[in-house]
Amino acid sequence: MVAHRAWPRQESAGIRDTRGVVPPARHLLRAKDLADGRYFEPLSVADLAWAAGLSPAHFSREFRRTFGEAPHQYLLTRRLERAAALLRNTDRTVTEICFAVGLASVGSFTTSFRRVYGVPPLVYRAAFPPARRHARIPTCIARDYGRRQNRTFREAGASSRP
Repeated sequence: MVAHRAWPRQESAGIRDTRGVVPPARHLLRAKDLADGRYFEPLSVADLAWAAGLSPAHFSREFRRTFGEAPHQYLLTRRLERAAALLRNTDRTVTEICFAVGLASVGSFTTSFRRVYGVPPLVYRAAFPPARRHARIPTCIARDYGRRQNRTFREAGASSRP
C-alpha cells in the first residue's frame, strides 16, 4: 500500500504537512492574509494555494466553500477597495493607481471598477473633495499650536508652579 503524498511543492520547500493537526480553515486564512497583505504584487491562485499548502484546484474549491467567493475574486475585491481609497484620498492618476494596486491593465481596471462601484474611476473621484483640500487638522488648531511661543522651557515651567 502506497501512502498518499502531500503536494510535491510542500516537500521540496521543506514545509511540514500539518493538515491533520490544524483545522483546514487555518490554512485558508494564511492564503487570505497573503492576499490582504500583498495585493499589490502579481499573485496567482497557485501562489495563494501554495501558502495554504493545498493544490490549486482543491484550494479554489475550499476557499469558495469557506469564504463564499473565489480566491481570484477576493483578491480583485481587495485591489478595488484599495484603489477606491486612493482615488478618494490622493491626486494620483488612474493609471498610477491601477498599477499601484497590482493590476496590469487600465481597461480591465476601469471595467471591474465600474462593475463593483457603478461608475468609472474618474466619476467616483469627482464625487469626493480634491485630496489637496483634505484637512487633517482644523486650520484654527493648526494655527494656534503651530505658532512659536516666545518662552523658553525653563520659563514656562517656573510660571506654572504655585
